[in-house]
Amino acid sequence: MFEVTVAPAQKALDAEPAREPRAYEALVREIGEDGACEVRDVFWSETSARLQLFRTLPPAQHHARIAREAHSLKSAAGTFGYVRLAALALRLEKSAERLGDGEFRDLLDLMDAAYAAARAQEPQG
Repeated sequence: MFEVTVAPAQKALDAEPAREPRAYEALVREIGEDGACEVRDVFWSETSARLQLFRTLPPAQHHARIAREAHSLKSAAGTFGYVRLAALALRLEKSAERLGDGEFRDLLDLMDAAYAAARAQEPQG
């Protein structure tokens, strides 16, 4: 639905909005308000679980699974317009095999922050 590209530098990534507001509106037009709300609730639940899962997987032993999970997260986040989270998930997907433990944890911290920022930008109601 929406294409997401990785920002080349952290400064550029920080400039990305946590949420593209028109993405949810587009989803509502496609599947209706009730459907979009339901699917978004599932996204939040699954993303929270996925972010917790990442913390339990040592990257050296589980890089393929981490890359698959990151790919799924990237796609789902992009659908809802959570551009910063999607960009970080893409970064994880592409670099999972090369990341050391410290780099992996740092990237997960950024993903947690992007998730929190996206949640904070959600309209109330």
